[in-house]
Amino acid sequence: MKKIIIIGATSGIGRGLAEIYSQEDFLIGISGRRENLLKEVCARDEDKLFYQVCDITDTQSTISSLETLIQKMGGMDILIICAGTGELNPELSYQLEEPTLLTNVIGFTNIVDWGFRYFERQKSGHLVTISSVGGTRGSGIAPAYNASKAYQINYMEGLRQKATKSHYPIYTTDIRPGFVDTAMAKGEGLFWVTPVDKAVRQIKKAISKKKKVAFISKRWKYVAILFRLLPSAIYCRM
Repeated sequence: MKKIIIIGATSGIGRGLAEIYSQEDFLIGISGRRENLLKEVCARDEDKLFYQVCDITDTQSTISSLETLIQKMGGMDILIICAGTGELNPELSYQLEEPTLLTNVIGFTNIVDWGFRYFERQKSGHLVTISSVGGTRGSGIAPAYNASKAYQINYMEGLRQKATKSHYPIYTTDIRPGFVDTAMAKGEGLFWVTPVDKAVRQIKKAISKKKKVAFISKRWKYVAILFRLLPSAIYCRM
């Protein structure tokens, strides 16, 4: 029975993944800050679901909590990092940006490094992260969020290169959602908003196929390509 750990499983995509995997032959460990919601998820099947409270901005206690979770489960084959945050911040308030940096950059790096080292010692494993189409270009209304997602995209590419050179069966999957119907979808004029259940099904399929990069939903791949091709002079007027 494969063992999966999902970081940020109290709501949205992370919770959806925990629930859908619990319907199959997996052991699932979940983590997040809100213990009451973790207990709700685990109540679905207490023989297959385990939890550990952690706040990924606390780098030391996070690793300790995850190691405890691994002990409870007897190992880890897949690590899925769903935890993330971001705010619209056209006024450039640092108080709004700091939590994004602590979560999406510092906390993220702490966990992916730990997870990758674990898989190196094990000589196998699958590391999955949820970045964003927003990481393709900068944003004047959410500068820290888009920049943090660009950081995650590039970091995962670096780990993919490292995994390839290791010659071990260590896989990396970078999930890049567009707008998904969760609390993270903010602002006016949102389009192509993907329902959570549809996003979760597509993410699960991408993980099972060991995709290197997967856009959710698939049409966002073409938006990302267009964004990359747009000259800066045009993009900055949008």
